[in-house]
Amino acid sequence: MSKLFIARVRGAAGERPLVTVRAAAEGEARLFVEAAYPEDEVLEVAEPGEWVSDADTGTRSGDVREHAGVAWQAPAARAD
Repeated sequence: MSKLFIARVRGAAGERPLVTVRAAAEGEARLFVEAAYPEDEVLEVAEPGEWVSDADTGTRSGDVREHAGVAWQAPAARAD
């Protein structure tokens, strides 16, 4: 089962809008993003915490989506 991850990606023109990816684990999510943006630097990949979106974030592992108009924001720490 895939989970949702968010990624911070920087290209030659600067930071891209927020990128989401579906993957089984964080390492796999990073690999999917690196494959989708081979010329860019993947700065961070994280589980989104309480982030909620009305945008389509995909459903299958490997779904990488860029969300125009949404900037990266580090997930808030959760108290477990």
